[in-house]
Amino acid sequence: MRIDADIVAELKQAGENASDVLRVALTRLRGRIALVSSFGAESAVMLALAAEIDPAVPVLFLETGQHFPETLAYRHELARVLGLSDVRDLHPNPEQLEKRDPTAELWAFDPDACCALRKVEPLDEAMIPFDAWITGRKRTQAATRQGLPVIEDAPGGKIKLNPLIAWTPRELDAEMTRRNLPRHPLTLRGYPSIGCAPCTRPVGEGADPRAGRWAGKAKTECGIHMRKPASQGA
Repeated sequence: MRIDADIVAELKQAGENASDVLRVALTRLRGRIALVSSFGAESAVMLALAAEIDPAVPVLFLETGQHFPETLAYRHELARVLGLSDVRDLHPNPEQLEKRDPTAELWAFDPDACCALRKVEPLDEAMIPFDAWITGRKRTQAATRQGLPVIEDAPGGKIKLNPLIAWTPRELDAEMTRRNLPRHPLTLRGYPSIGCAPCTRPVGEGADPRAGRWAGKAKTECGIHMRKPASQGA
């Protein structure tokens, strides 16, 4: 089901004010929208803002089977601290895992195929009941994200919202401090951007925060944000 034009208009009227975007989205689209979170280095602010409006919002976490143990522990801690009552762990299809990655080493020679198996496909299935989803992407994270809008069309007639698109790392850090939010333990060990353990490395001070993601490979995105609506191409 496509989102009604009046709801889209309200979302656009909220501009780049994250709290206003979330308030419209989580009230007007209740039951039709999910928040997708990596429970990574910068995830706490978005989750805290959403929890203030609707702690029962479905939060989708891609449990790839290759996360750092610290990420899994952080996922449970944040959910408890913020009172999030509907965090859903999305696992890869077991039969497909056995067929396509029986040794759990697909990441080493075909990271795109690994992300498709462990992230893209599970999220596609989980999103079937929803008409919209919320991401935590920011323009400052990567060159591929610099031109992102707050509201995007997504495949299947859905929409994708990026409420924190204009936030800087300094603003996120200040908000985490102001709210006394728990921080991902790996951020203290040089991991400013955190994905699956085999494909994430620490980076030096002042380096591109995402330089440790798929280091040494011509890859900057996992794939869940790469596809365009059918009307715009593939």
